[in-house]
Amino acid sequence: MPKKRDGGGLSKTQQAAKFLGVSVLAGAVLAGLALPAAGALGLTAKGSVEGFDDIPTNLKTPPLSQRTRILDAKGGEIAKVYSRDRTVVGLKDMSPYIQKAIVAIEDARFYEHGAVDLKGILRAVNKNAQSGGVSQGASTLTQQYVKNVFIEEAGDDPDKVAQATQQTIGRKIKELKYAIQVEKELGKQKILQNYLNITFFGQQAYGIEAAAQRYFSKHAKDLNLEESALLAGLVQSPSRYDPVNDPQEATRRRNTVLQRMADLKDVTQAQADAAAKKPIKLAVSRPKNGCITATDGAGFFCDYIRKVFLGDRSFGKTRKIRAQRWNEGGMTIRTTLDPQTQKSIQASLGDHVYDDDPVAGAATIVEPGTGRILGMGQSRPYGFGENQTVINLSVDHRMGGGAGYQPGSTFKPVIAAAALEQGTSPEQEYPSPYRMPYPSPVQTCDGEWQGTDSTQNENKEEVGPYAMKEATAKSVNTYFVQLISDIGICPAVNMAQKMGIERADGKPLQQVPSMTLGVQEMSPLTMAAGYAAFANGGEYCSPVAIESITDARGRALKVPQTSCRSAMSKKTADTINTLLKGVVEDGTGREAGLKGRDSAGKTGTSDSRYAAWFVGYTPNAAGAVWVGDPQHKRKMYDITIGGVPHDKVYGADTPGPIWRDAMTGALDGRPAPALPTVPIDDPAKDKSPGDEGDKGAPAKHKPGRGGHGKKPGGGWSIPGFPDILGGGNGG
Repeated sequence: MPKKRDGGGLSKTQQAAKFLGVSVLAGAVLAGLALPAAGALGLTAKGSVEGFDDIPTNLKTPPLSQRTRILDAKGGEIAKVYSRDRTVVGLKDMSPYIQKAIVAIEDARFYEHGAVDLKGILRAVNKNAQSGGVSQGASTLTQQYVKNVFIEEAGDDPDKVAQATQQTIGRKIKELKYAIQVEKELGKQKILQNYLNITFFGQQAYGIEAAAQRYFSKHAKDLNLEESALLAGLVQSPSRYDPVNDPQEATRRRNTVLQRMADLKDVTQAQADAAAKKPIKLAVSRPKNGCITATDGAGFFCDYIRKVFLGDRSFGKTRKIRAQRWNEGGMTIRTTLDPQTQKSIQASLGDHVYDDDPVAGAATIVEPGTGRILGMGQSRPYGFGENQTVINLSVDHRMGGGAGYQPGSTFKPVIAAAALEQGTSPEQEYPSPYRMPYPSPVQTCDGEWQGTDSTQNENKEEVGPYAMKEATAKSVNTYFVQLISDIGICPAVNMAQKMGIERADGKPLQQVPSMTLGVQEMSPLTMAAGYAAFANGGEYCSPVAIESITDARGRALKVPQTSCRSAMSKKTADTINTLLKGVVEDGTGREAGLKGRDSAGKTGTSDSRYAAWFVGYTPNAAGAVWVGDPQHKRKMYDITIGGVPHDKVYGADTPGPIWRDAMTGALDGRPAPALPTVPIDDPAKDKSPGDEGDKGAPAKHKPGRGGHGKKPGGGWSIPGFPDILGGGNGG
């Protein structure tokens, strides 16, 4: 009869003996650490026994991180992204050979023992004592599974991973107690399934399904005997037995597994011998992870999806929670990206701007009325190599973009809309001389602006008087300077805000009269979404990129929706349509006009030609194209872009044709509704067009791809300050 403590129960000595029998000798220390038996006796101390009893029995298993698939609007795959490449499958979707092989080589007595294998431990202790080192371990599959859970929970945190894998008595004790719980709650088959889904097989493959795909380009359920033996052999040391880098070592390890299976009667000796004679035949599928693998130049859009997910509270209250959810993966994200539009954008950019040109191009197209982003691309590919970038030139800084680019005269329609909303007639005339000082003072939202700066038009021939339609078509700077001076700066700021037009760096719009000339940096997505309000009867809809998300269990997640608001009256929007149709029909944007469908738009160049733009729309698509130096250093004078030499670049002769070709392809085969317009009496309708600001040089024949011409240097101006206020952002 056992000796009891005072008050009942086992004595301290008996507690220690029990602990040794069911924990220490059962794997807490010797299984893996393989300490000498004498060292193990130290674990009978009071602290170790009570520490074992204090360990919680509830092992919280984190969701296994899996790959996430990002799809376009038609269901085509854009890219796979993952923290760990894994696809969780059930035992029915795993070959019986891999199930038998992993048990044979890792834990042959798996179905005979409990959470720990006492017989195996004693064997390991004896073997290691004889060798004087650690030649044999005795961790069961269940213990290995628990350790992998700890590693999975650590994620990509190096400190937590080190804690989860450190060879300490405390960790082994914790591992043991959880293993006992797991055996009790899950049972052998579920443990085997979980183990084969969680373990690492090398080559960035986690779980047997990813491993089967990586090494043999097939599903785990289709693995044959020799393939299963090879993969089972990898678990002990994925780098040492890697069949890609060391096929001879991998073959020896595979054959060891095959013989072990034969010894255990999992296969016959003849089957094992036949499989061992076969050379390893790999069909390697290289890891394809991340936005760098995206199709049709959609890498930047792919990265934008990640930024949306990490930044939106729909997916978690804190950024940490959202990041953890993204890393867990297993999602299917269906986006708004239209494959026809995306291909058209990339084709047009590739035709007009080469990836090794001294400047770059970016374009974005959105759908009026829904805010859906239909396409997003740029001339420099997504990547880290030469002439590549991971900066999304189409979006604001907080979404992975740069500092933005001065939109130049593409901002003038915002001023026109603000004036129309204030009651200004589109027939309003101003003298519009070639050069003039800014009227001063000018009202702001909280005071007034005063200054002595001046501006001028692009060409000396541009001398008024002009009314709004002709001034818009010719992009007359001095007209719009007088217009914003009359209405005040605050209505212009308010209109921009209602149209979702904001600075790319996230700072408030500077309340200066020069904002009418587009001197504050913005992104193509911002401008495209803003112009979409003109096409949508004056209603602005915020951009959206995600249609739906299902998680690893097939449950639908809540996704952010577009937010629509009235930015202006329909009459104002229709009036802007009339003005901007004039730009592509008779003004600076003639080279951008579409054939067979209504379109409207505006050209723009920044001060000193660091950037050139075209922003335009039809009733069913609005797009913005920017061309320039992302570093804001290269002025576009005496430059070759896409094989075409330019004395100086205009919004009409480079961004304009990009926009035309991108929109033509995007809208091919789709309806061509008319833009609603209003009649405008033009006092200057009998005047000859003249040589307006962004009309550009005559069209040039496009030669073969050649040199880039001279590369003059250039400084950078701070928007809103006198050195810019005096410049001419014509067209």
